[in-house]
Amino acid sequence: MSFASLNLSAPLLRALADARHETPTPIQASAIPVVMAGFDVMASAKTGTGKTAAFILPALERLLVPDAARGRGPRVLVLSPTRELAGQIKDAAVGYARHLPQIRIGSIVGGVPYPAQQKLLARPLDILVATPGRLLDHIGQNRVDFTRLELVIFDEADRMLDMGFLHDVERIMAAAPAKRQTVMFSATFEGQVTALASRLLKDPKRIRISSNDARSEQIRQRIHFVDDSSEKKGVLLDLLTEGSVGQAIVFTSTKRGAERLAAVLDAEGHATSALHGDMRQGQRNRALSRFREGSLRILVATDIAARGIDVASISHVFNYDLPRSAEDYVHRIGRTGRAGQSGAAISFATHAERGAVRRIERLTGQPLECVGAAEPVRRAAPAQPVRSQRARPEDRRAPRTRNQAPQGRRLPQKRTGVAAEGTLPARRRRTPDAVFG
Repeated sequence: MSFASLNLSAPLLRALADARHETPTPIQASAIPVVMAGFDVMASAKTGTGKTAAFILPALERLLVPDAARGRGPRVLVLSPTRELAGQIKDAAVGYARHLPQIRIGSIVGGVPYPAQQKLLARPLDILVATPGRLLDHIGQNRVDFTRLELVIFDEADRMLDMGFLHDVERIMAAAPAKRQTVMFSATFEGQVTALASRLLKDPKRIRISSNDARSEQIRQRIHFVDDSSEKKGVLLDLLTEGSVGQAIVFTSTKRGAERLAAVLDAEGHATSALHGDMRQGQRNRALSRFREGSLRILVATDIAARGIDVASISHVFNYDLPRSAEDYVHRIGRTGRAGQSGAAISFATHAERGAVRRIERLTGQPLECVGAAEPVRRAAPAQPVRSQRARPEDRRAPRTRNQAPQGRRLPQKRTGVAAEGTLPARRRRTPDAVFG
């Protein structure tokens, strides 16, 4: 199958040829005709399969038909969970629309000054790529005109809800026209994602491409078991000196952890930068630009980099900290082995994280190749003396008489004097208020 067989227009086919895209991927071949036909769509496919083109190409095809409604607002809205992914979508849309000069494309994301975005929204716009939080800010200030909105696209819907954007999304969709086409792409459709889709989509067409198969045959997946953070750091430093490691992303679970590890790697002579949500947008853009240009070898990032970074030269992904969910693991390792190239994903785990490792293996359907010891060293507990159930005959002692003190016990002294050696004071009558020594 070729892109020409999908009934795309000549300008879009030229743009695809410029990008050297000759054959559509399975998700593109399945989704493009259905979206172009005007159906609502629920589509799931693993990361790195070309989902962006699967919804941008039919959106651009739709924009070739002039709109009768007047207004300056977008005809197509694409919602993205992260700024990085929004930037990637915008860049892809600009690239595919290079031979459609009349198409106007813009993005609204957090971390960017408001005045520039206000100026963008004041002009006519065809495609708007946005993150939910910042878009909702502008909607609250009545700066967004949805009069012409025809198509709403959700990219990485599961991640959007994981990041707590559910209520923002619902408020945005309440401001959108009821008569619209809605397309939702997600790695999985479970729980909240399914519930949201049932509320927002009308009789959607369901497209599944390898939705239950997270195998990445071109990615070699390994795991190192370590005893503590010191050993983990040492193993990572050793691995980064291997000649096979080109550019790499190292994932941590916290922002502070990303900063600290980036400082350590930089001090060891590796060209490194951190990437996390607390950085200003300008800092994040500079780090990503340097990484894409190749002047930065290692990016130490939180899960904001698990979706939205498409750099073909990434040879390795290191899970310095295991992700919260097995699905996030799949998205992390999907940063390498892209465009048919091979890659390596190396994770670190302690004995306490064996359960998380098993969940990853169940989802991917393949065991992780264990490097080094199959299990981390477990500290032996100190030996405890074993008490026999019955005393040995030689350990038995003659029973004490009533007033005889146990061996080694000092006798208490009477208040009126010292008791005779080897005897205890006479016991008082037991009463509720009596206090015994």
